[in-house]
Amino acid sequence: MQASVPSGERLYWEDFPAGLELDCGSRNVGRDEIVAFACEFDPQPFHLDDDAGSASLFGGLSASGWHTCAMCMRMMCDSYVLRSSSLGSPGLDELRWLRPVRPGDTLQLRMIVLDARLMRSRPGVGLVRSRWDLRNQHDEQVLQMTGWSMFGTRQAAGAATMNPAGKELP
Repeated sequence: MQASVPSGERLYWEDFPAGLELDCGSRNVGRDEIVAFACEFDPQPFHLDDDAGSASLFGGLSASGWHTCAMCMRMMCDSYVLRSSSLGSPGLDELRWLRPVRPGDTLQLRMIVLDARLMRSRPGVGLVRSRWDLRNQHDEQVLQMTGWSMFGTRQAAGAATMNPAGKELP
């Protein structure tokens, strides 16, 4: 079920049914950001220097896998997380870096909802299990992640706007 979530609307657990496929946009990757991230967080030579990258198994300067994950997170935030009832994540089940990300690449992210269910232990919280596929401009998959997200439900959001007498709060 390919769809897009309505822009401008607040998103809740109910908006992420199993089977939903969501385009999370694209991002261009610059050499300077690859090197800056590597300097700060992953200073392995093949992330910092063209010659070292060329001499490595990657055959050229490549982004850190953690930088690639961070770019995915930004794309998720921009496309749906920041306008949702997101309550965070209990973690990832799988993370695979499948191809190097290079300066000049244009990355496109797609989210596929695999499962959605309410939490038994926390009323008003739903779990969403998703797979995120990140592809470059050649439609080559560079990253795949599978994991869980937690979202508030519409019912819980509605209850939060009521006082104990059942009247809506301002």
